Amino acid sequence: MASIGTAAVPGAGIIMLIIVLQTLDFPDEAVTGGIAVILAVDRILDMCRTACNVTGDCMVTTIVAAGENAVAPERVPASG
Repeated sequence: MASIGTAAVPGAGIIMLIIVLQTLDFPDEAVTGGIAVILAVDRILDMCRTACNVTGDCMVTTIVAAGENAVAPERVPASG
């Protein structure tokens, strides 16, 4: 559920991780120390997560738009 509410921007995953860990009643020292370790190696993984998040958001938007007949017919690829 947390990934649905995460913004499709780099660095948003860390914020959601902090929120989830605090919700699960992890001690503040563990959260702070753990986040410091994760930030050291997270940049490349964060770019991959962001790309995946944006792709998923675009896919769902396209499916909803097609279901609502809001996609211009000339833009829909020919099937077959």
